[in-house]
Amino acid sequence: MKKKFGKTIKIFLVDGEPNGRMTCELSNWTGKALKIPRNKIKESSDRPELENTGVYILFGKSDKSENKKLAYIGEAEGIYKRLNQHLSAKDFWNEALVFVSKDENLNKAHIKYLESRLYEIAKKVNRYDIENGNIPTKSIISESDQAEMEEFLENIKLLVNALGFKIFEELRKDQTEEEQRKSTFYIVAARGANAKGQMTNEGFVVLKNSEIATTLTNSFPVNMEKFRQSLIDDDIVTRVNNKLVFKEDYLFSSPSAAATVVMGRSANGLTEWKLKDGRILKSVESEA
Repeated sequence: MKKKFGKTIKIFLVDGEPNGRMTCELSNWTGKALKIPRNKIKESSDRPELENTGVYILFGKSDKSENKKLAYIGEAEGIYKRLNQHLSAKDFWNEALVFVSKDENLNKAHIKYLESRLYEIAKKVNRYDIENGNIPTKSIISESDQAEMEEFLENIKLLVNALGFKIFEELRKDQTEEEQRKSTFYIVAARGANAKGQMTNEGFVVLKNSEIATTLTNSFPVNMEKFRQSLIDDDIVTRVNNKLVFKEDYLFSSPSAAATVVMGRSANGLTEWKLKDGRILKSVESEA
């Protein structure tokens, strides 16, 4: 396994408040990130970084889905001007993340390459609905430039994730068969419940193709009934041959929320989710 090294992120609160503008830098990286709330765009005309060439991501909420947030990925040779255009053209977003080069070495071909790659990754990860109307065109750059941009890209992904936006973060890491065996929990229960799931750093993930109960008990929590229906309305859970099946991996806030949706009744996920060998999640988590 490739050894991972620690990273130092330097964050500067431009307005002296945690929810205002901030700049983010990584040690030994020529790039720089700026996080700007929508209502601070106009007063950011004095930020010299925003006159540079770079890529940006707009984040907001979706009117169409209760389960996914919305994002737009773009590039510009003058970031400030482009963000101002988006103030009138797009109303869904409330925050922008901007990435530029401190040494001003990013050119138009570079940012088109980065925009395309970020779009590809976001679509593959599928944690946000992507607002882009057209698929960004990937520019053709030299092998050496491509290597540099891929490294630049990894640092963008790291900072975006560190700032709390999981748009490029896979719900599950690649695993060996042995790792899957040790970390995959199961529920097989009444009314068609037949699901697999895993604990992650963010919560409990129910895996793609898991089946949930097709009917609910009378005591099923009202708030969870609305949530369960939203999964169906958003086509995250779909009907296949009279079964209700997850079309994709889905992150729940807790094992119990996941178990309740899967089983169609109130459930304690710490005792309902079990490994193949029968051990419950609670006992596995309490092991030394």
